[in-house]
Amino acid sequence: MIGFTPTEEQQQLIDTARGFAERHIRPLAQTARREGAPEDPWPLVRPVFEEGASLGFTRLFVPQDLGGMGGTCLDAALLLEELGAADVGIASDYFALTACMPLMAMRAGSASGEAFLMRFAEPPATVMAGAQSEPDVAGSELMMAGSDPAFGPRLSARETPEGWVLSGRKSAFITNAGAADAYFIIARTDPAQPVFSGLSIFLVPAGTPGLQVGKKTKLIGWPLTTHAELVLDDVKLPADALIGQRGGAAMTFAMVPEMPVGLAACFVGLARAAFEHARDYAATRKSTGRPIAQHANVAMKLAEMAINVETARLHVWQAAAACESDPMRAAMLLAPMAKATAVDMAIRNAELAVQVLGGYGVTQEYDAGHFLKDAWIGWSCDFTRDVLHLGIAQALFGPPG
Repeated sequence: MIGFTPTEEQQQLIDTARGFAERHIRPLAQTARREGAPEDPWPLVRPVFEEGASLGFTRLFVPQDLGGMGGTCLDAALLLEELGAADVGIASDYFALTACMPLMAMRAGSASGEAFLMRFAEPPATVMAGAQSEPDVAGSELMMAGSDPAFGPRLSARETPEGWVLSGRKSAFITNAGAADAYFIIARTDPAQPVFSGLSIFLVPAGTPGLQVGKKTKLIGWPLTTHAELVLDDVKLPADALIGQRGGAAMTFAMVPEMPVGLAACFVGLARAAFEHARDYAATRKSTGRPIAQHANVAMKLAEMAINVETARLHVWQAAAACESDPMRAAMLLAPMAKATAVDMAIRNAELAVQVLGGYGVTQEYDAGHFLKDAWIGWSCDFTRDVLHLGIAQALFGPPG
């Protein structure tokens, strides 16, 4: 039976993460929400990221003998909830994504992955990006493409005697594009093969000749994050830039259920932040001579919000525990379930926060409306809710006939 009380070490991690988030992330995020962020927010975020990295947050999954924390997925869930409560964008894009990338390198079992891991564990802090999506290719094709090689990413990786040559484009939704020190890029190594055997992963350092950051995408929320197109014009890579096996991209991603679980934990933080914002407002705002929290209509909303936080958190913790005990079940079922649930609860709590605050809920002065925009981004990032549900159904019942 699993207990729900953090160990002494985990409580220290929670306390450290919460203090860091309150001192460094929350003030920056609140200023950006009210005053706007610059076109390139990375210079503002970089000192915060480097401070978090110095505390070991980006090396959470790196083994201790390589300079990391040697943590578990549950440790990551506890950490990322705290960061997500301060700003879900910073938590998701910079910390969650970067922290999970060493797992991909470790589990792929390639020489390039081992070399990357050694570099990653050393200062200065390394920012990572993953490049999957492409223009004119539906995101669902990466998960649901089936056996037809006509579907899925088309960016090509051509093998040469010297290594590989990558050519093509990734969509303007690539997380951390322009800020990252290195990219894990999915490319088609076998165009005649379907997604699950035709795609491979390559490690491409920023600044590699032919790799360019293109058009940027501004999201409705997450003002301190950066998303942009990647253009690869005959990018030449050595043979050991291949991560894992040729054609093994889908399997490698399946071996890292910690990625969607970590993202889900960030949205637990957002759901909690929306609840706490509404709760604190309702405790001080008065109507008919008493705090509105004492009015049944408001109290019912706050109770629902508290339930939503606990629901999302328990689902994430269950998935995090399964990453250690049953990683295949975590990857196929519990991680996508946790991500879908956490985002749903974050959206619902943000909606309720707007309602509790009434007129102030739609002002720039308060955070409720900002939480709502931030939460809705989660509906579509790293597969939409609908695609996740289709994938869960397929794992439960098999592909449609």
